[in-house]
Amino acid sequence: MPPTNSVPPRIGTGEPGSWSMRLWAEIRATYDAIIAHPFVTGLSDGRLDPEAFAQYVAQDVHYLRAYARALALVGAKAPTLGDTAMFARHAAEVFDVELALHGELLPALGLSAEDVDAFPVTPTTQAYNSYLLATSHGGTFADGLAAVLPCYWIYAEVGAELLQRGSVDLRYQRWIDSYGGDDFAATVTEVLMLADRVGPTLTPEQEVTARAHFATTARYEWLFFDAAYRREAWPL
Repeated sequence: MPPTNSVPPRIGTGEPGSWSMRLWAEIRATYDAIIAHPFVTGLSDGRLDPEAFAQYVAQDVHYLRAYARALALVGAKAPTLGDTAMFARHAAEVFDVELALHGELLPALGLSAEDVDAFPVTPTTQAYNSYLLATSHGGTFADGLAAVLPCYWIYAEVGAELLQRGSVDLRYQRWIDSYGGDDFAATVTEVLMLADRVGPTLTPEQEVTARAHFATTARYEWLFFDAAYRREAWPL
């Protein structure tokens, strides 16, 4: 486990001993690896190959389509109607907000929506999507919540970090502004407050399982950036 004196995340309640803070301790080393990855550092210093970024954006469209479905599945199992409504709203916002950003980025990258649809889903995207949907469908509410949470939280943390650095490339700055802004931070905090409400109700066995899902999808977040950086493709 990462050292207990690790710098706490910027987003969230920050309450010592809260379930979300215990979850973050599970993935601190993974997050450090993400923020140091050349894909992420390249967004700020402008050294990222635009072809790698184009692949990332195309794969992100494929991913978000599955992620929206996973959010809907998690919402269907939520403990209160208000929680269900929150996840339904977030699922809708995937298309209203995040895919609108892609609508700005795709032309800047010389891509059309048809190009994205024709781009094969890579092995990492396929594996991540399958894991999310299987966990959200077959697991408990806590399992699904833990599985979808790293995408919220890690992107908000990466966005906040890169917002401080800025970017020399306007295309990359658009991406940073989307995830580093106050609106997205408020969305993530909303989910983290729910996590801190649900965590204390779990049995030790349920918590172990949920934390394992959280750690796994956090690793998939690293793999997702890395796959785009490597220009991953199916070997056959």
